[in-house]
Amino acid sequence: MRDFIQALPKTETHLHIEGALPYELLTARDATKWPPQPPFRARSYRYATFPDFERILLEHALPWFTSAESYFEAARVIFAHHVAQNVHYVETSFHLPVTHFIKVPGPEIIAAIRAAAPAGLEVRVFTGMLRSDLGGELRATIDRLHTWDGLAGVDLHGFETMPTHPDTAAVWARLRAAGKVTKCHAGEFDGPARVREAIEVLGVRRIQHGVRSVEDPAVVKLAADTGTTFDVCPISNVGLQVVPAMAAHPIRQLLQAGVRCTLSTDDPLCFANTLNEEYETLARDLVFTRTELAQVARNGWAVADVPAATRTAMLAEIARLVATAV
Repeated sequence: MRDFIQALPKTETHLHIEGALPYELLTARDATKWPPQPPFRARSYRYATFPDFERILLEHALPWFTSAESYFEAARVIFAHHVAQNVHYVETSFHLPVTHFIKVPGPEIIAAIRAAAPAGLEVRVFTGMLRSDLGGELRATIDRLHTWDGLAGVDLHGFETMPTHPDTAAVWARLRAAGKVTKCHAGEFDGPARVREAIEVLGVRRIQHGVRSVEDPAVVKLAADTGTTFDVCPISNVGLQVVPAMAAHPIRQLLQAGVRCTLSTDDPLCFANTLNEEYETLARDLVFTRTELAQVARNGWAVADVPAATRTAMLAEIARLVATAV
């Protein structure tokens, strides 16, 4: 099974680049301050609350991400890990408020991340923001995002229980009109009503997580009927106690209901997970077959922003692997 998972041509479509900082870079910088095996990176670790998770993430990420060059260096190592796992396409986001913290324009961060992509790996860069940022000092920057070359799209992230700024739907529509993809974290720490809001009010067809939509079958049907994709991160969901255990994760239920689900790692700095491990976890704890894992991989290519010939080639390779699996 591990050989099969390794051989699958994969995508990663839900990855926060600050939350993906390779921990080994911190250890190499100062092993006393950042010892090799901190407790929070153990697979058994559970974050008590989202603020607890956010505090640990920021304590480790903020000292590193201080310039465009630091984004390049982190991305270079991140993408090397992807290549080693036979990942061919990545959508990653950077936190928009960082541009104000470190006084580096967003387009420079985008260029740095894109420059780190090795040959054979397609990378699309998004920016993420809190639901409240439209009402603050970032508003002028957000109103210019549609002009940023190299920006694939935008995402609402952060603590989901925050109210959504009333201008979000109009801003998201303007960004889509400019060719940007709009995403939204929903159905993680808040219930299925947030998934419905993202689809019906914000016009989003890419939900980050979405797993709590299973609490309302009507929302699951809405997601399936509208062709909405859930970019799911099972190990993150368990670590953050969104679900009580991997055996209880609803990804198969969503897939069987017709919801397109992809597989990603979310914040590997905090979860010490890899994309291959996400697939292996589905195989081990949810008894996913090779055919089911292949469908998850296909789902990633269905939404990937790649030329048709690339998508066709990747899907053909997945079909070949399933046909020859023993």
